[in-house]
Amino acid sequence: MKKLTPILIVDEIEPCLSFWTERLGFEVTVTVPHEERIGFAILQKEAVEIMYQSRASVAADVPTVGEAAASWGNPVLFIEVDAIDPLEEALDGVEVLVPRRTTFYGMDEVFVRAPCGTVVGFAAHTGV
Repeated sequence: MKKLTPILIVDEIEPCLSFWTERLGFEVTVTVPHEERIGFAILQKEAVEIMYQSRASVAADVPTVGEAAASWGNPVLFIEVDAIDPLEEALDGVEVLVPRRTTFYGMDEVFVRAPCGTVVGFAAHTGV
């Protein structure tokens, strides 16, 4: 195995792009249209890569995966970062699901919901 990249299946990709690009500094490296919308997108920042695909695009491209995905809940991404402080301004105004906290396992973390529904946790080691 060489790499793991999640494919997040959502109703619409467009609402989520600015969360990753404008707030967190990711670059959209690939988009594939589906009908009048974006059907697939790849976003990357350094070694971190995620993919989004719309439910309609999945259903058209690989129907068996689309059927299975219809019953899946939204995944949760857990991203380890160097520090939470630099992210606070970028996350201002985003729905916070778990306010910033220090865990018993030594992480400073916060969980938010991106505009397309993806739950994203950011965590930094506290050094404890």
